[in-house]
Amino acid sequence: MNLNWVQLGSVLMFLGVGLGAFGSHLLRSKLSEASLEIYKTGVLYHFLHALAIFIVAWLSTQTNDPRVQYAGVFFMMGIVLFSGSLYLLSITEIRWLGAITPLGGLCFLTGWALLFYSNYPNLF
Repeated sequence: MNLNWVQLGSVLMFLGVGLGAFGSHLLRSKLSEASLEIYKTGVLYHFLHALAIFIVAWLSTQTNDPRVQYAGVFFMMGIVLFSGSLYLLSITEIRWLGAITPLGGLCFLTGWALLFYSNYPNLF
């Protein structure tokens, strides 16, 4: 797996800024307060885990442990599933999209666990 994590993180941060601005400026008057909060949660987790991609980029220069690479993949999937489902849920109010959100949360948790275990491979 030879992903360019810096480029991917940059694209995800770019999209986070764009989606955040879109929500602040264009959706504020169109969404209910509850839907806007859902959207903001999606943006927050999008940003946090796009930053995690940069951690993966740095750790990739420090170790060849494949768990670091897999962590990046899980962070990316988490952004798509967690934040993506919240973006769509807030805009469309299609409630079943909320069932996808926890899958993204599990991806985030898996990514963080993989990073932890990449530094302590013999812990368990």
